[in-house]
Amino acid sequence: MLSTQVLRPPAPEAIEIIQGLEAAASLADGHESLGSFTWRDLAAPSPESIGILAVDGDDPLGYVHLSPSDTLADPHVVAAIVIHPEHRDGGAVAAALLDPLVTEAASEAAAGGPGRIVLWVNSADDAFDTITEKFGFTRTREQFQMRVPLPLAESPVWPAGVTVRSFVPGVDDADWLRVNNRAFQNHPDQGSWAEATLQRRLVEPWFDPTGFLLAHDENGLAGFCWTKVHDDEPDGPLGEIYVIGVDPDHQGIGLGRALTVGGLEHLARDRHCPIGMLYVDGANPAGLRLYRALGFEVHRIDRSYEATPTPAAKP
Repeated sequence: MLSTQVLRPPAPEAIEIIQGLEAAASLADGHESLGSFTWRDLAAPSPESIGILAVDGDDPLGYVHLSPSDTLADPHVVAAIVIHPEHRDGGAVAAALLDPLVTEAASEAAAGGPGRIVLWVNSADDAFDTITEKFGFTRTREQFQMRVPLPLAESPVWPAGVTVRSFVPGVDDADWLRVNNRAFQNHPDQGSWAEATLQRRLVEPWFDPTGFLLAHDENGLAGFCWTKVHDDEPDGPLGEIYVIGVDPDHQGIGLGRALTVGGLEHLARDRHCPIGMLYVDGANPAGLRLYRALGFEVHRIDRSYEATPTPAAKP
């Protein structure tokens, strides 16, 4: 019989179950279901973190994780969901997870926490749209994961007066935060990072300062390209442009293209990645034009759904 368990937070034995669900889903789908923010929170959960596990007896069927966003611009809670590939038909497991998710978020809001949920679903389809609507969610964004074979046929052409070097932790933090927050001032996820937000990324096992490129001119930091390598891919290491940004005062001079090409060049030459990857918002036509011009193609589309539940919110 299908039932759910609310975990505050998930214990180590529950994390092993979640890892098993993710492994089964990844094998079937060819991509992860739970994002890095979920695993980061499971490794060191905040007091507000909540996990909900769907089971049938001793068999795990699915899991949804809820944790506070660590950006300052737009307080909300972030959710991610994974469902075992053998238990997706009909949407019963998804519904069983979303019902307590909404209830728990409403309780947190009543206690003074952020009430808005942003639920990310990798490779979501229209059927999932229908399920989420029953629980008060609205589809809000599409994010394209794009990929390109490496190496590219071109090398970076840096604007006059620009020099490039790697990020130095403890030296470049404040300058990078300033430019990042200027470049993404209207972005719901990347805008208004705090020092603590950056520090959590700098201690990640994947962090490599040599792949974090900073472009300077006579006025200081003009832009950056921060790369990341996924070493556990079946076809070899997958090189990601994790974040790329240009200070608003330096836009329109070709720096964005040069940084993209420079980051991909590092991934191919220094990290031996046969494929480059990045995420771009579907509502960013300028970014899509640039990446398509460099040979990127859409690999998958992820969707976000938002809801602001109240204690009485039920389907």
